[in-house]
Amino acid sequence: MNTTQTTTALKGGEFLIRETQAHDIFIPEEWSEEQKMIAQTCLDFIKQEINPRLDEIDSMKHPELMPSLLEKAGQLGLLGTSVPEILGGFGMSFNTTMLVAEVLGGAHSFAVAYGAHTGIGTLPILYYGTEEQKKKYVPKLATGEWKACYCLTEPDSGSDANSGKTKAKLSVDGKHYLITGQKMWITNGGFADVMIVFAKIDNDKNLTAFIVEKSYGGITMNEEEKKMGIKGSSTRQIFFNDCKVPVENMLSERENGFKIAVNVLNIGRIKLGSGAVGGAKFAISKAINYSKERKQFGTSIANFGAIKHKIAQTIAHAFASESAHYRAGQNIDDAYDTYIASGMEPGKARLKSLEEYAIECAILKVHGSEVLDFAVDEGVQIYGGMGFSAEGPMDRAYRDARINRIFEGTNEINRMLTIDMLMKRAMKGTLDLMTPAMAVQKDLMSIPDFGASDDDAVFAKEKKVIANLKKAGLMVSGAAVQKFMMKLSEEQEVLMNLADMLIEVYVAESTLLRVEKLIGIRGEKACEIQKEIAMIYLHHAVETATNAGKQAIYAFAEGDEQRLMLMGLKRFTKIDPYNLKESRRKVANYAIEKGEYPF
Repeated sequence: MNTTQTTTALKGGEFLIRETQAHDIFIPEEWSEEQKMIAQTCLDFIKQEINPRLDEIDSMKHPELMPSLLEKAGQLGLLGTSVPEILGGFGMSFNTTMLVAEVLGGAHSFAVAYGAHTGIGTLPILYYGTEEQKKKYVPKLATGEWKACYCLTEPDSGSDANSGKTKAKLSVDGKHYLITGQKMWITNGGFADVMIVFAKIDNDKNLTAFIVEKSYGGITMNEEEKKMGIKGSSTRQIFFNDCKVPVENMLSERENGFKIAVNVLNIGRIKLGSGAVGGAKFAISKAINYSKERKQFGTSIANFGAIKHKIAQTIAHAFASESAHYRAGQNIDDAYDTYIASGMEPGKARLKSLEEYAIECAILKVHGSEVLDFAVDEGVQIYGGMGFSAEGPMDRAYRDARINRIFEGTNEINRMLTIDMLMKRAMKGTLDLMTPAMAVQKDLMSIPDFGASDDDAVFAKEKKVIANLKKAGLMVSGAAVQKFMMKLSEEQEVLMNLADMLIEVYVAESTLLRVEKLIGIRGEKACEIQKEIAMIYLHHAVETATNAGKQAIYAFAEGDEQRLMLMGLKRFTKIDPYNLKESRRKVANYAIEKGEYPF
């Protein structure tokens, strides 16, 4: 595993108030040969096992096909990357498991089955199970002998997961819990051998989690759901009617189910984002190739400026999202190592490290899924009529992408969670937002600093733009808190505006840091295209953050206060003009020459 040179690590959410140095982050260009081999194994698996059977998978005519593909992935070790060696896995770093998720993100319905099995299906047992539970279930899940699913959502409980009505009642002899209730939208439900089921015991306020084997009986299910996309993914409603679950199959403690659900979803969120980035790369590569082949007006459409614009923008977004994902993934790995060094048990250390960066996980779920949507939408447009045809690849890519903005908590929920978690940490004193927010207020009343920065340093001006974007986020967030106080949570539109500002700060900064570090390794001349990508994305981030800031200010400020804040926003979102048309053409020409997403 590659490690990075570290200083005092940033805590989760601290990116908003502290500067990060380029040498402190991990970048994808630092993958080891072993990690590259793992990624290649995933690519080979997609080419050999998935791509030739996409129509067959989506048809669902052969229910045994998806389980057999999971078994083949298990034979290659792809289901056990997160599992410790002692339990039959490989015990890889979190960033390595993200790399696997990214590459398999281009596998359409299989990616969904894989993610549900290895993530929310396996990890609750790995992180919360007793030693006996881990030994019984995890090795078979790691090889694919047993498949897993996760039963949380109910007809009346989606985003409000803890409101589920499924009940668990202790049997008269005290040896079993009898589970009764209905679960819906259960990925892998049609073939799972092991189910993580959430229910409330008697009149408990909070959920309890159970490990349920399909063989226990008392389980029935509806036919496979007919879906817009990911048609080859098994999605069932599952009914439990006095399903007898041994008492020793309670997972963790009574009423700890909601905490399990929340913590495991942190993992699911960032890995979903990573998989979405992988899917975006596949879509971009197909669009580039088609643009070279498709002739209009006597030339390839790849030669047209409008097409180059689309290619470059999608590449910039995917590159930026990838940069942010592996920056956060390394933070999670570093935190895990620190907890382990302090003597913490590995499962607890992994959960603690993910909990620390839950803000970043929510940010990246949103960003990655929206980058994928952007890439497939532009892919359809580049394909033109063939993009709308089921004969072309963009039809499936477009439909399959859409679920990612709903999975693992909708993007709206994740945006609001981002601000909610940030504010809670500020109130607890674990994140000092007050001091920098007050400094920004003083800054607003002072004369702007027109002093020259060290323009010889890489991205000196651009880093100042990022620093000012952070000030803009603090200014608008601080004013919103003062205005609404404890009722801020009711102002969902404002929360989403604030989240958009934070998301762009984190992703744009991650992109600049990646390119800066890469320049330090390869030299500036070798990184000209990456520099252009960083500039394209930075300008997009400033534009998005400016608009989000305006919308928030318009929503709660009036008169002189509004004018002052709009002046401050204008000041903090200032960026020098840049010929983005030429930037995009350089990036697009490079990618077109390579014939694929080139990084």
